[in-house]
Amino acid sequence: MIARTPTFPSKTPHIGTTIFTVMSALAAEKQAVNLGQGFPDFDCDPTLLDGVTAAMREGLNQYPPMTGVAPLREAVSAKIEALYGRRYDPVSEITVTAGATQAILTIILATVHAGDEVIVLEPCYDSYVPNIELAGGVPVRVPLVPGTFRPDFDKLAAAITPKTRALIINSPHNPSGMVWSREEMLRLQEILAPTNVLLISDEVYEHMVYAPLQHWSAAQFDGLAARAFIVSSFGKTYHVTGWKVGTVAAPASLSHEFRKVHQFNVFTVNTPMQHGLARYMADPKPYLELPAFYQRKRDLFRQGLETTKFRLLPGEGTYFQCVDISGLSVPEKNLGEAEFCKWLTREVGVAAIPLSAFYGNGFDQNVIRFCFAKKDETLKLALARLARL
Repeated sequence: MIARTPTFPSKTPHIGTTIFTVMSALAAEKQAVNLGQGFPDFDCDPTLLDGVTAAMREGLNQYPPMTGVAPLREAVSAKIEALYGRRYDPVSEITVTAGATQAILTIILATVHAGDEVIVLEPCYDSYVPNIELAGGVPVRVPLVPGTFRPDFDKLAAAITPKTRALIINSPHNPSGMVWSREEMLRLQEILAPTNVLLISDEVYEHMVYAPLQHWSAAQFDGLAARAFIVSSFGKTYHVTGWKVGTVAAPASLSHEFRKVHQFNVFTVNTPMQHGLARYMADPKPYLELPAFYQRKRDLFRQGLETTKFRLLPGEGTYFQCVDISGLSVPEKNLGEAEFCKWLTREVGVAAIPLSAFYGNGFDQNVIRFCFAKKDETLKLALARLARL
């Protein structure tokens, strides 16, 4: 008898290899400077590593509590209260997760029933829609205003129906770098007030907002905080994206439902890293100084791009810079965003990401995204190559 692998209907038949994987592979093949995928090419603070190593040597290597080690949850609670003026109970309202992506999937699995609608604001991070679909939900795509990427509240309000279970927002926004204003958060609070819609607030770039702007967390607004799961990332804040550690802050009743799922899809998160992070958080300086650290890199990169025919879009937050490519003339005519990024990687030696990859319908507006979370020498090498344009 010949063994046969069973076949079954795919739950995600329309999902293929992500553009990030494609562009990173092409960058490696062509030895291009990879400004596509969003991760630093520099090391974290050795003090953080020392804290993790010490925790390992102290024997803190077994399962932690499902919700996260107490010192880390307490540190996160204290930080949120200091920055945003709201206290979350570290016992019942803060959960440590295996990164922000797991946190968002778990929130959706815990709250979305088959047929429920979840509003996403496009362009959006590529995990949102598959997460909704895996939970049996229906993604409802509402476009941000092209060019500025600001929320269109008329379209958002019109998208809310009796079937709407949740809305996902992301500020600072990946991929555009747009930062929601206080007035916009208040308008959102007003729209959601008469509804039973949950809010998933993806705030992983909270410490990358550039002067004179500031980050407005959902935690700062009573009407939003009462319905919100607030997602944060240590990987983004402390330059350790590969550690995959994040947090969710939410009211106790919402956290209770979240933890029901969390305990069965990851159960717990790396113990010594949690203790190392808790010790490192005793000093607020690293995250308080992060905006200035990245603003200098942003300004270095923007200054270099000004010598090219790229048109710079505003860079309010995150470590991404978007540019309009419509003013460039290249040997291969009429290239869309995706093909332009491949051409740029092959012929110029710099990898970027097309914004069309963040839209369900592949909407092409001649905009691409660079990541400037790189060493200065990496950015200067990329700029020297881009100067040809």
